[in-house]
Amino acid sequence: MNAEPRSVRFSQVVGEAIAHEMEADPKVILLGEDIGRQGGVFSVTRGLQERFGEDCVRDTPISEMAFTGMGVGLAMAGYRPLVEIMFVDFIGACLEQVMNAMSKNAYMSGGNVKVPMVLKTASGCIGSAAQHSQCLWGLFAHLPGMIVACPSSPYDYKGMMAAALQSDHPVVYIENKRQLNKMARTHPVDSHVPEGRYTVPLDRANVVREGSDVTLVTVSASVADAFHAAEELSREGISVEVVDLRTLVPLDMETVARSVARTGRLLVVDEDYFSFGMSGEVVARTVEALGPSALD
Repeated sequence: MNAEPRSVRFSQVVGEAIAHEMEADPKVILLGEDIGRQGGVFSVTRGLQERFGEDCVRDTPISEMAFTGMGVGLAMAGYRPLVEIMFVDFIGACLEQVMNAMSKNAYMSGGNVKVPMVLKTASGCIGSAAQHSQCLWGLFAHLPGMIVACPSSPYDYKGMMAAALQSDHPVVYIENKRQLNKMARTHPVDSHVPEGRYTVPLDRANVVREGSDVTLVTVSASVADAFHAAEELSREGISVEVVDLRTLVPLDMETVARSVARTGRLLVVDEDYFSFGMSGEVVARTVEALGPSALD
């Protein structure tokens, strides 16, 4: 890692990862609204159209169903498309392609067809009304067939995007609106982001803070919130272990169960909907793995 955190934004490190993969593989192409000339709503793709051309970075009409379906077709034809849905709240406009094509075509073909596609979108509760402040990663995790990645740190934002674009499986890559315009060097976890190309595994949780009294499990921007809360509680003599799931699919329950077996207590923090979501799933799987007696 670098000696000092770089003065870059979360959005810039994602753009770096995309550029590295486009340089390494000419079959990586981008589709989405305003991602070309305007560089995307959070400036993630700024400069990429000028660098790689309009054929590789394509501005699309406001027709999510059409260009998401185009991405599925391109993936099945051997390309590695990255399709951006500006905000996760707009997923309803293309859900047919996501839940019945992107996620299932590999299985419906008996594995003969691959869909190496990344659906990139931004989530998070930012107080911008019901149509612009949802998370919905629980929705994607409920649909079989896709990796669901929710990076939390600038290091993971870059490395997990690279891994997603290299994956032969469909990946839903969910950024957080609260983070994209923030400076990476201010993040309390993994703020050192290498300038070169690297990957972060899409199947492994990360213990970002060790503790002995309680295990706090979360994802996305809530990891930083949990880290700060743990630091505050340490002043009161409470030792909190913070586990960043990184991905909801696959769900690394081995890391969670190992932590809870040691602390004896589990707290799950989630911005997404409470019912039928990540919190209930993690609690249920922990009890299944360890038994009710493992929790105080």
